[in-house]
Parts: sequence; C-alpha cells; structure tokens
Amino acid sequence: MSAPTERAGRRPTIKAVAAAAGVSTAAVSQAFNQKGRLSEATRRRILDAASDLGWSPSAPAAALRNARTRSLALVVRRPTDVLGADPHFSELITGIEGELAPRGYGLLLHLVTGPREENALYERLAAEGRVDGAVLTDARDDDARPALLARLGLPAVLLGSPDDSAVVPRVGLGDQGAGVAEAVAHLLRLGHRRVAYVAGPVELQHTRLRRAAFEEALRADGLRPFAVLHTDFSERMAVGATEALLDAADRPTAVVYANDSMAVCGIGTAQRAGLGVPRDMSVVGYDDLPLGRWLHPRLTTVDQRVQQVGAAAARLLLSLCGEEVEETSLTGRPRLVVRESTGPAPG
Repeated sequence: MSAPTERAGRRPTIKAVAAAAGVSTAAVSQAFNQKGRLSEATRRRILDAASDLGWSPSAPAAALRNARTRSLALVVRRPTDVLGADPHFSELITGIEGELAPRGYGLLLHLVTGPREENALYERLAAEGRVDGAVLTDARDDDARPALLARLGLPAVLLGSPDDSAVVPRVGLGDQGAGVAEAVAHLLRLGHRRVAYVAGPVELQHTRLRRAAFEEALRADGLRPFAVLHTDFSERMAVGATEALLDAADRPTAVVYANDSMAVCGIGTAQRAGLGVPRDMSVVGYDDLPLGRWLHPRLTTVDQRVQQVGAAAARLLLSLCGEEVEETSLTGRPRLVVRESTGPAPG
C-alpha cells in the first residue's frame, strides 16, 4: 500500500517522508546524499516513501548540503548560568577560534540541557547541512554520541584522554588523574591529613578518573578522603559544598576542587566564614585559568592546557573535513602549578 499523499496543493516535506518511512529526517537526507551508514533496506524504504509522496530534494538545497559550510559546531551540555560563570569554555573557544578564524571557518556554539536535546541537535545539523563537523565535550562512559555522529556522516573529535580504539578521534592530555594525584601528594607533604574533594557531575568520564586518582593517592598514604561531594560545577553548588565541609566537625584542612571557578567560590566562602587561606584551609583548583593568577592568595591549580587542547581539536577536525592542516600532537599530562593558596596544615 502506498503512503498517503500530502493534501492537494501542498508540497510534500522531508518530515512527511521520514514519518512514512519510520526514520529521522537525517536518515532521509543521508539516503539522497549517499552519506551515512544506512542499510540498503532502509535506504530503499526511504526512497520508496519519497516516490509515493512525490518528494525530492530541491536542486539548490542539495547543492547547499553538498557544499562546504566552513562552520564547525561546539555543543555544550550545561545550564546557561553554569556556562556563563565558568571561564574554562572561554579558554577552550579561544583555542578553537585561533585555528578556525585564519582559515575562514566559523564556530557555532549550541547549549543543550540533556542527551535527547543534544542528539536531536546533531541530527538536525546533519540533515540541514549546517556544519562540516563538530567538537564533542565532556566525554562520558558508554558515550553514544560518537557512534551517532559516525552514523550521520558528520566528522567529529571528542575532548578527553586519547584513545586509539575510540569511534571518533579524542584530543586531550593523557592520564586525566595525574594532576589530582600530584595535588594530593603536595598537600600530604605539607602535613594535611583531612583532605576533601569537590567533584563534578558523576556521569562525566573525567570525574570518575580524577576521583579515583584522588582516593588512590590518599589510600597510598594510609588515609581516606575526608569527603567527596559532587556538584554540577555551578557557583551555587560550589558554595553549598564548601559550607557543608566547613560545618563538619574537625573540618578539612585542605580542599581540592574540580575546576578553578569552584575553587574561587571555595576561597570566598572560607574567608567569609572568618578562615584564612591557606592559614586555616588550603585550596587547590583545576584548569589554571587566568583568574587564578590574580586572586589573593594566588590559586594553586592543575594546568591542563585548555587553549592548546582547543587548538589541537580544531586542527584535527579541520583535517577530517578535508582541509590541509599541519597537525601537532599534544603530549604530556596535567601538572600541578603551586602558588599561595596552599600551605602547611594548621597545627
């Protein structure tokens, strides 16, 4: 039985074809562009549905889809208030833009709040031919996005520890736990024994790796974490986590934070409570963002070369999009930068 035709006088749409074939609009686009990884049976079903409805992509639209857009997407799954308060992404975008702008490419930044919205966005970007590739942030365990981008035929790179077995290339410094382990070792040398960790969201891969490194570094010295508190990286949760630690009996003498923004909140919260940093509580951040160098006291933190990671990701993605770009590999691992926010444990 043929699929129902559109009402007389109305041109059939790609959405109608997708509904008739039981697929996404991105799959319809792939069937006509000969892209993606559709099975022959699915491709045939789409073409038959389009024929029954009398639909075909317009010549100008097809030409646009097959042309280079000279745009790349950066999709960030964060609430807008969290993103606005976290300079990490400003540093990352600076690194990416430094490689794109001289080559006439633009960066499309999209904010999403959940996995369904993110996946739907990738399908829409691919179907509409709006970008040539995408930078994926926040690697997760059992991450479905690389396979989705591969199926959509959209080149992508994922920020995270390098992994030769990954579905899409990964860009980042090796050994994500190394910086945290070095921070704990530094605090132990200063005599701290009550050390807490304010971590990021549990679903992120680097959260798991860094927490494991934090706990192992303490365990190697016969200690257990004073506490591990997970947050969404927001200022509100960073302040709340710090207040909870300060309210505890025998409060921690040192706190490691999962990023510099939360560490800044931690310092401010401790100072408002009448504590001195590092006199009463040492603080360590993560990222080595410029703001940490202008605090008083200046922030001890872990440098993961955010701008360089962004630049390396952009170069790799450009090469995957067919540009002639000299790729430079990132080497090394995150390292501790010691400044004045850490000091000897109080007596």
